[in-house]
Amino acid sequence: MPADQDLTPRSRRVREAVLRAATELLAEGGLPAATVDAVSARSGVSKATIYKHWSNRICVAIDAFALHMAEATPVPDTGSAREDLTLQVHNVAAFYGGPVGRVYAQLLAATVTDPEAAELLRRRFLEGRRELIRQMWRRGVERGELRTDIDVEVAQDVLFGAIIFRLVSGHAPLTPAEAEAMAEAALTGLLARPAGEPEGPARR
Repeated sequence: MPADQDLTPRSRRVREAVLRAATELLAEGGLPAATVDAVSARSGVSKATIYKHWSNRICVAIDAFALHMAEATPVPDTGSAREDLTLQVHNVAAFYGGPVGRVYAQLLAATVTDPEAAELLRRRFLEGRRELIRQMWRRGVERGELRTDIDVEVAQDVLFGAIIFRLVSGHAPLTPAEAEAMAEAALTGLLARPAGEPEGPARR
């Protein structure tokens, strides 16, 4: 699929119409509602043209989700790594706990057997959000508040992995109180230790 800057003006208008229609359908009925037939009917773009730009309806839905539904939340910058990361866990839990989160769960399930769509979801949606957390992490490390022996990618999975697991499994709620508890449990191991206490696992 060509990048937006490589499209002709007509192709760009077609793309925008398709993504707008797909966004509306996702908001109304989730992924099951965003069929190529429905997107074509609402956008006025033929199915053949849609398939020229996207491999399948899952890829259409992912592009629409990333562009219109998954607006990035401002990254907290309170001056405290603990406060920033706790607020971000709350923000992410609120995002995934709402209607948009349910659409994301449907997209995740649909990409299990579609490697192209899975890669598109990572590239168009996840990577930008993970980069924002990397920025927060670097600030905390520079201020001496976070452990320097923990890789930021591991830290992200520790902080936010439980939220995604709850979203997908549905075994427990994503309430503010639960987000607070998850953030507290994760940060206990991620925050830097007091001066004089060595970083890293305790040695027996």
